[in-house]
Amino acid sequence: MYYSMEEFIMKINKKTNGHELIITLEGRLDTTTSPELSKELETSLDGVTKLVFDLAMLEYISSSGLRVLLSAQKIMNKQGTMIVKNASDMVMEIFDITGFVDILTIE
Repeated sequence: MYYSMEEFIMKINKKTNGHELIITLEGRLDTTTSPELSKELETSLDGVTKLVFDLAMLEYISSSGLRVLLSAQKIMNKQGTMIVKNASDMVMEIFDITGFVDILTIE
């Protein structure tokens, strides 16, 4: 899915491998784009025991994006595991400042 406004684009790619779901995010996860990711997760997590967020192409995450990751983590705590990988230095700094490094499993 693509979201385009004048200044940004957000792309969500999903790949399923058995009970594993890999979500790759590209662009900005912010107030405008986080509702669609939330909606995608609501319809995609049934039967998933391992959720992987690949953030290699994520340029920015806002507090609303952090809330979506936290909601996903709460769901996955009940049904499996969640891993965040390939976060950029900027995104890692946001995780560090907000304490999300203690909440999320980051590789």
